Amino acid sequence: MQPVDVTTLMAVCHDLTTHWLPARCEQVVQLDTMTLAIALRTLDRRGWLIISWHPQAARLHLGEAPPKGPDTFTFSQQLKHQLNQLALTAIVPVAPWERALDLQFGRRPGEPPQWHLYVEIMGKYSNVILVNDQNQIVTAAHQVSDQQSRLRPIQTGAPYQPPPTLLGPLPSRQESQAAWQERVQLVPNRLKTMLMQSYGGLSSALVRSLLTKAQLQPDQTLADLTPADWDRLYAAWQSWLIALEQGQFVPGWTATGYTVLGWDAIAPAPDIHTLLNEYYRRELNHQQFDQLTNHLQQKLRGWLGKLRQKAQTFEQRLDQSAQADQYRQQADLLMAYSHQWQPGTTHMTVTDFATGKPLTIPIDPDKTAIQQAQRLYKQHQKLRRAKDAVAPLWAEVQAELAYLEQVEAALSQLTCYEEAADLEALMDIRNELIQQGYLASPDYRPSDRRSHPVEGFRRLRTPDRLTVLVGRNNHQNDLLISTVATDYDLWFHTQEIPGSHVLLRLEAGQVPSDHDLQYVADLAAYFSRARQADQVPVVYTQPRYVYKPRGARPGMVVYKHETVIWGHPRRLENQPEALPCLESTGA
Repeated sequence: MQPVDVTTLMAVCHDLTTHWLPARCEQVVQLDTMTLAIALRTLDRRGWLIISWHPQAARLHLGEAPPKGPDTFTFSQQLKHQLNQLALTAIVPVAPWERALDLQFGRRPGEPPQWHLYVEIMGKYSNVILVNDQNQIVTAAHQVSDQQSRLRPIQTGAPYQPPPTLLGPLPSRQESQAAWQERVQLVPNRLKTMLMQSYGGLSSALVRSLLTKAQLQPDQTLADLTPADWDRLYAAWQSWLIALEQGQFVPGWTATGYTVLGWDAIAPAPDIHTLLNEYYRRELNHQQFDQLTNHLQQKLRGWLGKLRQKAQTFEQRLDQSAQADQYRQQADLLMAYSHQWQPGTTHMTVTDFATGKPLTIPIDPDKTAIQQAQRLYKQHQKLRRAKDAVAPLWAEVQAELAYLEQVEAALSQLTCYEEAADLEALMDIRNELIQQGYLASPDYRPSDRRSHPVEGFRRLRTPDRLTVLVGRNNHQNDLLISTVATDYDLWFHTQEIPGSHVLLRLEAGQVPSDHDLQYVADLAAYFSRARQADQVPVVYTQPRYVYKPRGARPGMVVYKHETVIWGHPRRLENQPEALPCLESTGA
């Protein structure tokens, strides 16, 4: 993830100073444990200033309005109490070439600031600190004790100290090319390394932009550079310093991230705020998606392993219980032929009443035939009671296995992050497991998403351009039947195999072609646990014949009046064009 460097921070500072000052602070909301949003209003506009002290994504930019919900964070409440209705009058760097800004708040422009909100964008040491006009720390996003840092503790009531001064030389427009070149080539190495070791305030992304503008490669050595190369590199260096001094920034997307100088951009961005907002939202979503996927997969493997072992134990006990009738049959025969018993007999051969064939029954030499029959009757009763007790437990385990395998099938379809709907579907799975008691989360808050019933479904088109909706998880599978489906649609699902619910949208009187039915059946097979099979049985019926039993777990339904069709999932794998763009309805 590309960090915010001095150049990017100065671009944000320049835009905010030019277009957003002065601005009144109307509201303060904390989005999560490391992100803050401040509502700003000028004479002609209103926006939200996003401030984050995330260790990999610390940043400052304008963004979307936060979702409505309770804000229970102490830090935001303290900021709201002190800053509400004050004016943001200035944004200035704490020190030259330092990634720290001083957001100054006062009653009105021109008056001395009453509060300073220091935003320090410094990787894992990032922080947001509120300081009064006496330079006393009132609150901080992350307090640092004396034991954590002897150099710069950050605690309520202590005086605010700026970050330590950068060591080493800093870039300057007044430095001549000869002095600059001598400093850069002082320690021979790769060109990118030489630049970053020679001056403070440089980042890896900035050096790449400089080298791109100078038409040089990062891994070039000192011996590879000609005088013309040095001239171009120094010219790029001066262009960068002029852009910083005059606020000439051109935000854009690069092959590996973003730039605010425009030199190595492959696509322009509307503005610096949109660029940073989209980049870090996507990167953080991607990071959260990967972490949550690994966590859920690990948990599911553990739960399924334990359940399958428990089911195997119950099946073994049920198999043993199957011998109960055999013990009763032998006991009946011993009672019928007890008159043939002789002392010391170890077995008796009698005629089976059911088959008419001879049957040999072992007998304990110390017991009579009647005593042996009584023992067999007791074993029969014991096994029958065990069967009556184990059978419902086995059925319960089987139902739980079917549910978790359905969750596992949904999780297996979310292999990589491509859009925001992927993360939302994954969060639905996590929330569902919390609601079902499999996961514990003290910060979980249930949300109501019924206002957007088709949000997040996979949306495809059949060969005849009919719409197909595919559920990404049990939450969406339930919505397909309860909210989205009409009496004219057709519902598809793999037969007795966990998978996604698939809905073919039809108008009144519309009849799908055999080609479309086969395509949707292939889709249902593809989005199931049987994706790797050559052919999979798929059922389809009208939504009014699909029911959710009372008390059933999410995603579990029963159906009737179904038609069976064979789906071929591998046909879609071999024909990528059969999955046209996998567009989502809720990106």
